[in-house]
Amino acid sequence: MKLLPLLLLISLLCCSNTSFQSDAITAKVIGIKDGDTIEILWEGKPQTVRLLDIDCPEKKQDFGNRAKQFTASFCFGKTVTLIGHKKDRYKRLLATVLVGDKNLNEALLNAGMAWHFVKYSNSKYYAALETTARNNRLGLWSQNNPTPPWEFRKQKNSVIQFWRD
Repeated sequence: MKLLPLLLLISLLCCSNTSFQSDAITAKVIGIKDGDTIEILWEGKPQTVRLLDIDCPEKKQDFGNRAKQFTASFCFGKTVTLIGHKKDRYKRLLATVLVGDKNLNEALLNAGMAWHFVKYSNSKYYAALETTARNNRLGLWSQNNPTPPWEFRKQKNSVIQFWRD
């Protein structure tokens, strides 16, 4: 009989939504920085969110503004749920963004507006979404040889370094 209260407590802890709630944030989107970066209002303060597992073209790249517009039409002004909200070295939240049951990260890949960011993600599911968009020549994949954003950033930084030297 002494075990009954302990077992009851354990079952309540295991079956509650506490762990999900601690992993999810609900907030309103107040800004779109680019295709894979949004700004939310959370606990009364603006907070930058970087979408996990994907990388959209930079604003000055082909499809950069289209990716930003896609993200804006998907979530701007809406209440979103963020899943997996650790912070990166720039203090941005890293998350999967949901509007209702629709996943923004997936939607960008499906529309050909993003690369699966294999440097930071080993998701086979996201890799398959990118491959499908590529094979169907959707979005940025309609181009013959699109430059991945990490290569674009590297080129941009090389030019800046050249002019500094």
